Amino acid sequence: MAKRSAKAAKSNELDGAEFFAAIALIEQEKGIPKSYMMEKITQALITAYKRDHEGITDNVVIDANEAAGTVRMFVKKDVVEEVDNPYTEISLTEARASLPTAQIGDVVRMEIKPRNFGRIAAQTARQVIIQGMREAEHNMIYDMFSSKEHEMLLGTVTRVDPRNGAVSLRISSNGETTDAYLSPSEQVRGEVIREGDRVKVYVVEVRRASRGPQVLISRTHPGLVKRLFELEVPEIYDGTVEIRSIAREAGSRTKIAVWSADENVDPIGACVGPKGQRVNNVVAELLNEKVDIIKYSDDPAVYIAAALSPADVLSVVPMEESKSCRVMVPDDQLSLAIGKEGQNARLAAKLTGYKIDIKSQSSAHEWEEEDAAAAAEAALAAAQAALEADGEDLDDPLDAALDDSAMEAPEAEASEEAAAPDAEVSDKAAPEEALPDMEDSAPQEDAPQPEEAEANEETL
Repeated sequence: MAKRSAKAAKSNELDGAEFFAAIALIEQEKGIPKSYMMEKITQALITAYKRDHEGITDNVVIDANEAAGTVRMFVKKDVVEEVDNPYTEISLTEARASLPTAQIGDVVRMEIKPRNFGRIAAQTARQVIIQGMREAEHNMIYDMFSSKEHEMLLGTVTRVDPRNGAVSLRISSNGETTDAYLSPSEQVRGEVIREGDRVKVYVVEVRRASRGPQVLISRTHPGLVKRLFELEVPEIYDGTVEIRSIAREAGSRTKIAVWSADENVDPIGACVGPKGQRVNNVVAELLNEKVDIIKYSDDPAVYIAAALSPADVLSVVPMEESKSCRVMVPDDQLSLAIGKEGQNARLAAKLTGYKIDIKSQSSAHEWEEEDAAAAAEAALAAAQAALEADGEDLDDPLDAALDDSAMEAPEAEASEEAAAPDAEVSDKAAPEEALPDMEDSAPQEDAPQPEEAEANEETL
């Protein structure tokens, strides 16, 4: 029993040789530097000791000596006559028990045995060490894959979500592996991906997250086409041929503009390869997606005409006031220039950066009519602006004249209103005065005369 207890007591001690051997093994397997692990382990031991001793401040130190193979833990205390804080102070008697030469005011180091840690404190130290290792792994993965942004990597499909078709992949680079998520929006339409397949993906961005670095990948990004051509065409990889622009509608069609500073190198022929082998390899990786390779030109007219291939172009007129152009094509080439649902013209616009207005040769006169209408509107607007400018100059005299006329008008109306009642009264007074005379005279005319009256009496 004594032997077993001795072994148990020995196991509670911190074996320096095993400690440094474990750190070396972690560095070898996971690539975590020793200095980083020592920092995290030191932090874990101090955190564990403070958990059991709440009054401890920053007076705990770790002394790790790899050469001697020892790891020792100390707490510093000030030697005083009367102890007020036992966590930071020690009496002279207790100090001399460990260090006989101790004096008042000295700082002594009291060794701490890890076996004295409680269970909860030990678990706290363990969690701190594990968390430190995880952070180190996440930082290493982030640093590794952040350098692979805008690059192409090969991934192995680990899971396919049957509900929405999302794909989880395990991608690796220089010995570091991580999981990446390929959303349905970043997959080529019609592409079937199964578990265990190895697919090439384009790294769009690498972000930090709480559960580790998040790698955003895509199968629809135009950068994937660029990296595939760099893989297949040595002239692009070494810089002899440059890819100036790419326009892509994943799963359907891609246009790529190439250029070479060497006059002896045909950039289109280099990308096509002997018997079309190079471009066919790229097309096979893109699931038979059509790829149009054109030659870049500094002349916008030549560049736009090439971008609208396979249609023939009669003329290209760039507009100086805006980054747009007018393209005239033969009548039988209009539908080919526009493409199915406008795809060819849309990709050409993305490739060149110009807004393209396409018309057939028979409809080209409509541009002249549009220009004439625009010129007429501009002239009308200029004339209106000139009239408005002239009107502003005449505003002051005109307003004064209008104000004078407005002042005179009310006075005239007032005089007319003052005279009007008198006239009406005089017109009505004349008939009223004449009326009594007419009434007086009327009975006199109707009354019988005396002679007539006497004749009437005689007759009766």
